[in-house]
Amino acid sequence: MATLTLEIPDDLLARLTPIQDQLPHLLQQCLEPSQLTAQIYRHILDFLISQPTPEEIANFRPTPAMQNRLTYLLERNNNQTLTPQEHQELNEYEKIEHLIILLKSGNLPYLIPNHPS
Repeated sequence: MATLTLEIPDDLLARLTPIQDQLPHLLQQCLEPSQLTAQIYRHILDFLISQPTPEEIANFRPTPAMQNRLTYLLERNNNQTLTPQEHQELNEYEKIEHLIILLKSGNLPYLIPNHPS
């Protein structure tokens, strides 16, 4: 295994010291994004490119495979058995959920009859 020497600010060093044994794995994760996460974003982008109606946006759901994976991650999180990579993946799902909520909430005026736009 190779050795890498970096100069970093003292405050960052203080934050990294407790997880120093995990740094090679964390760096690898940053350089190799989850394939599943890429598929999820692709699914969302393909949906948006299709120029969905407000009703289609309101009804937008994850694929069964995505839902199954999220259920699995949530169960492991509840059991406190997530790996660092799974924890990162679950965090990404939370970001995606927030994105979808924002997307859907932007359509509320179109979905509620007689709502002032």
